[in-house]
This record gives sequence, C-alpha cells and structure tokens, in this order.
Amino acid sequence: MNPVHITESEWYVLACLWERSPQNARELTESLKKITGWSRSTTLTMLRRMSDKGLIRCSSEDGGIRTYTTDLAENEVRMRETEHFLARVYKGSVSMMLSAMTDGKKLDDTEIDALYEILRQAEEKK
Repeated sequence: MNPVHITESEWYVLACLWERSPQNARELTESLKKITGWSRSTTLTMLRRMSDKGLIRCSSEDGGIRTYTTDLAENEVRMRETEHFLARVYKGSVSMMLSAMTDGKKLDDTEIDALYEILRQAEEKK
C-alpha cells in the first residue's frame, strides 16, 4: 500500500467513496457540502489532488461525466493510519496509548469487556 499520509480532508472524501462507489463529482459535491460545508470548487480541487496522489481514480463516461472510485480498502487504510499515529505520538506503545485514552474517563462495563476481549485475542496470537 502507498505510504502516503491521509489528511483529515481526504478522509471525508474516502469515507464517501467507501460508503458508495463510484460517484460522480455532483454526488460527491452534495455529500461533502453536507458533511464539511465545502463549495463545489473546493471539492473539485480535493478530487484532483487526491487523484494526483493516487488515492482515488477518476474515469470519464460517455458525455464527459467523471466518476470517482478508490481501490484503497478502508480497513487497510485505518490500520496503516493507526500504526502511523501510534508510532508518531506514542513511540509504538499500545499500552501507553490506551493509558492516555482511558486516563480520567469512566469506562462502562461494555467498554471494559471489549478491552479484555481485545487483550485475550492478542494473547492468543502470541
């Protein structure tokens, strides 16, 4: 997978395409205006930049209507970005990240059970 970092703005576009793909520029403009408030020109600029970076693909149909898709799998992108964040902010330490994320927060029984299950599965993978 391409090691390009995904910006917050790019996440919005990718999320729209993961939800439904392909989409044309008009459809993406409408969706992104609701989510971000972006104008048509901002959306078109984002689509062009993301296409140049290889994050999305643009193809023209009959009549010149451009449609956009992505070959990036959502779970792979999430994993790569999580690993990047973990390395950058917590020096790769999962325990340090979990400690920071739960410090001062009250976790309900469901969240605690989910964390125990994650740890149990991690232990099985050793």
